[in-house]
Amino acid sequence: MILKNPFRNRTRSALSIIGIAIGIATIVALGLITAGLEDSVQTTFNEGGAEITVTNTTRIGGTGALLNESLINDLKNITNVSDAAGQLSVTQSNSSFGQSGGSPATGMTVYGIDSSKLNLAAIKNVNGSVFEDNSSDAIVGAGYAEYNNISIGDNISIMDNNFKVVGIYETGRIMTDNGVYVSLNTLHNISNTDGVSSILIKTSEGANDTVVSENIKEKYAGLSTLTSEELSSMLTNITGILNTASLAISGLAIFVGGIGVINTMVMTVYERTKEIGVLKSIGWKSKKILIMILGETLVLTTLSGIIGSILGILIAEVGVRLIGREGFSLVYTPQTFILAFGITIIVGIIGGVYPAYKASKLAPTEALRYE
Repeated sequence: MILKNPFRNRTRSALSIIGIAIGIATIVALGLITAGLEDSVQTTFNEGGAEITVTNTTRIGGTGALLNESLINDLKNITNVSDAAGQLSVTQSNSSFGQSGGSPATGMTVYGIDSSKLNLAAIKNVNGSVFEDNSSDAIVGAGYAEYNNISIGDNISIMDNNFKVVGIYETGRIMTDNGVYVSLNTLHNISNTDGVSSILIKTSEGANDTVVSENIKEKYAGLSTLTSEELSSMLTNITGILNTASLAISGLAIFVGGIGVINTMVMTVYERTKEIGVLKSIGWKSKKILIMILGETLVLTTLSGIIGSILGILIAEVGVRLIGREGFSLVYTPQTFILAFGITIIVGIIGGVYPAYKASKLAPTEALRYE
């Protein structure tokens, strides 16, 4: 009876299920995305590479003067700086990028760096080979390669110059894995620029990155620094916002879902008043009636949880693919689904208590006379 009764009025039950499932789907989708971001933060922090990124203060916001390459050697003399490398980045949003003869990609970034310093950009493992300095070779990120259907040996066009893809790398960093790396000198030549956009700094083992960062800013007033700890903190704040949004949606789902279930079950009890009277007249105790109505409510909400979880997975997976972030992956954790089903149970209990209590208190004689 518990399994069959909720679906007597299929339209009403379907509307209740959909209402709850939408809230659960949102919670699951946000949970998967947040877990993916947290994993990306951890990957970024543990992957290695430069601990400090130095830029010109006027470049905050994306534009401004480049840094003079002579500054690289100056920064190497700072206490606890073990290595430094210049990196030039150029972003194009038109057909300057793309596979030759194919559809151009848009909004991609090309980075120029000396091949011997790729480790400072956290690029350690390359499928294929690394470009040679002053060559027209390039290595592309796994996300860029997948999004543009590029393989090793293909040619890509960068600023109307042909480059041969000699390797594909993957770092786990979304922005890096959607970019292209070429020789710094080559990028200087084709972009008609001098200098570098940023300087990547590797600190000595055991050094305090924040202290080194402050020393750099004190010695060079026009420089801005960003440590890996600061970047990790920024990304953690983003995931914290998503977690807060997830909790807010959870509360809203409980409230809206609870009202919907109460409405459905009250109507169900109202329509089955005479039936409940018959059950009580043949010996059913009030406790058994209460358990039956609560059970029916939990069947509705559990089904909502299952449908909502599946919908949430689909939304998250499709969303990631639509925005083309192959360097970013969703992370499935038990906590996400425990939260989702925990909410469905809470909604079921909250939504079923009043109708169940109302049904259990019906007097058999009054219920039998009901028309």
